[in-house]
Amino acid sequence: MYRTNAWKNYDSKQEKEVMKFAEGYKEFLSASKTERLAVKEAVKRLNEKGFVNVDSVKSVKPGDKVYFVNKNKNVCAFVLGEKKITEGLRILGAHIDSPRMDLKEHPIYQRNEFALADTHYYGGIKKYQWVTIPLALHGVVCKKDGTTVEVNIGEDPKDPVVGISDLLIHLAADQLSKTAARVIEGENLDVTLGNKPLKGEDSNAVKANILKILNKKYGIDEEDLVSAEIEVVPAGPARDYGLDKSMVAGYGHDDRCCAYTSLLALLDVENPEYTGCCVLVDKEEIGSVGATGAQSRFFENAIAKLIELSGEKDPLWKARIAMENSKMLSSDVSAGYDPLYSGVSDPNNSAYFSYGLVFNKYTGSRGKSGSNDANPEYYAWVRKVMDDAKVCWQNAELGKVDQGGGGTIAYILGNYNMNVIDAGLPVHNMHAPMEIVSKADLFEAYRGYVAFLTSK
Repeated sequence: MYRTNAWKNYDSKQEKEVMKFAEGYKEFLSASKTERLAVKEAVKRLNEKGFVNVDSVKSVKPGDKVYFVNKNKNVCAFVLGEKKITEGLRILGAHIDSPRMDLKEHPIYQRNEFALADTHYYGGIKKYQWVTIPLALHGVVCKKDGTTVEVNIGEDPKDPVVGISDLLIHLAADQLSKTAARVIEGENLDVTLGNKPLKGEDSNAVKANILKILNKKYGIDEEDLVSAEIEVVPAGPARDYGLDKSMVAGYGHDDRCCAYTSLLALLDVENPEYTGCCVLVDKEEIGSVGATGAQSRFFENAIAKLIELSGEKDPLWKARIAMENSKMLSSDVSAGYDPLYSGVSDPNNSAYFSYGLVFNKYTGSRGKSGSNDANPEYYAWVRKVMDDAKVCWQNAELGKVDQGGGGTIAYILGNYNMNVIDAGLPVHNMHAPMEIVSKADLFEAYRGYVAFLTSK
């Protein structure tokens, strides 16, 4: 009853604003295909807006803008508010990792005059979606002398691309009798690197040629790949989608569309009453584990450091108090209602394209397993914030009850007794090499996040 298509409410000036906002997002998405690259892009924008690395400050006061970087895979930024940090923060949290394939530690091998790279897929993917498309290689190679080499192959129009082959339809009778989960096996997601042998080499000459190319371009040898982190992702930039250009097609909307809008919202906040925060984390797609995942103590320690810099004692204990008093939007995507696959959705509790920011009271699987399940008192408060700011918003569940489900970082921050609710964008083709979002939803998410950060 209260839902509306945002495009119906925009005048011509607002439509231009929506389209312009999407252009900045497409640039960010195209440049941020790994979590390291997303952190790099975030830091660039933070510096441009006057934020400073916390390592360069000795104290903080209201109005200050600082950021922390953790292992080049996390970033959290703060705008210090008028109230003490212990009275709570307004937190936007998103993840910057996306499903992909990673090269194994010993990746390159030769078979039948082809050089191939062995991979291990990361996160939940439909493996058959990743074959016969142009792929790029992004990452770092860390050498024993302490230097780090950045790898980027496949994005420049002059670069070659790589890919994973598939069986021709003419000989695929046996393959097509398999289930979708088995039609492409994980161990067959190997990337073709080359077919040209190195002259003068009798054994593994094609592999030798690939290693020579890598050594010439990056100064690395085969052993260096043991301490490398190279991700295989779709090649090419994000683009407009639909003849009306109302949507954006690209890799990694989950969850960089929420990361970008959360970050931009914080960048545009000045002198808030409560300290505003945007935290971008890694590893959500594999359980938010490890030193750079949301379950790490990094975020808690960052808040403790801010409290210490503000001149207070017992910073770690007070960080726990601050987190308990905080309010958070777990900025993560939701499943968009797709008319081609309507059978998996509950029409009355689905997220629709261009209907604005999506709130998920709970996610989880089937019986709400792994869910945060936000308190209704907090949900009511959030509704008022959005309505007062005239933000276009909607609510949804992640599909029909028994169809499956998914999770976010919400429950992890909820463990601090913090009020948290999921709020993000609806997505089509989630976890596929090409995902789709609405430009209107993108813009309304940004507006909603600004309203949240500046709320009383």
